[in-house]
Amino acid sequence: MERLLLLWEHWRRKGMTDSATWAAPAAKWVGPTRGDVRIGSDQHKQLFCRMLLDTYDPYKPAVIPWPKLEPAALARLTGLPIWGLAVETEGYAGLRMQAMADVTDDPLIREAIALNAFEERRHKDVLAHMIRFYGIEIGPEPDYRQPSDPEWMFVRTGYGEFIDSFFAFGLFTLAKNSGFFPVELVDVFEPVIQEEVRHNLFFANWLAYQRARCPLWRLPGLFARRLGALGVELRIRMHVSNKIDHDNFTMKGSEAMGFDLTFRELIDLCLTENDRRFALYDDRLVRPKMVARPARLVRALFGKPRRAAP
Repeated sequence: MERLLLLWEHWRRKGMTDSATWAAPAAKWVGPTRGDVRIGSDQHKQLFCRMLLDTYDPYKPAVIPWPKLEPAALARLTGLPIWGLAVETEGYAGLRMQAMADVTDDPLIREAIALNAFEERRHKDVLAHMIRFYGIEIGPEPDYRQPSDPEWMFVRTGYGEFIDSFFAFGLFTLAKNSGFFPVELVDVFEPVIQEEVRHNLFFANWLAYQRARCPLWRLPGLFARRLGALGVELRIRMHVSNKIDHDNFTMKGSEAMGFDLTFRELIDLCLTENDRRFALYDDRLVRPKMVARPARLVRALFGKPRRAAP
């Protein structure tokens, strides 16, 4: 019941709509208060929670106008062996976010995490509608189980989204610019991509907020737990990558999308898109740097790009 009331309040403030599309805000979102914000303060909590809550968009997956695809584009879409995994990922994310909201004491943070959970479930709905519309075949979904340690799974999920989103931002732009998929289809997923930006921002600031408020004697345990969660997510992605290779999925990112990019140029594009999307939000918010920092370091080892990234 509490979740329904929270969602109703969002809809009441924003106005219920049957809109199926979304556009990035023309102006940067800035929090209602001015001045410096100390990480870990109540002001900081208000800033990162209000960022997520106030930028909510009530688009409805059921009324998305899926474009008809030419046979070649349809074959490229249905041939990607990622849709089952994508549905499963969003299913777990929604469950884990809601489990964390249910055990969070702070009312404002609980409201924000509950909205995050709702949006993750909505991503799964978008994928489900797309799969039905285009006749994509996927295997049966797993038996989603309630996590026994909600915070551990919440942190794992957040780290996993850091990794996935960094590369997704670049590949999303690449897919649009290359014509690998029609622009109309790519634009349908813009709300999902932009919501991942908001989720990453919220999670990065939640991590910083919790770290700043953690007693010194508990910091080693906190860092060890977070490092362990990150390690698990990295191992999972290595396993998935190896499985995709084993299943003869040989279209590699930019090559599959029609661009002859070096690794350095692909990293440049991901970094550019990463910076561009996060720039739409208040500069006082902590930016996710877990992937961007090592990416900049790795990029420096590959020399100058042959040309500017597209």
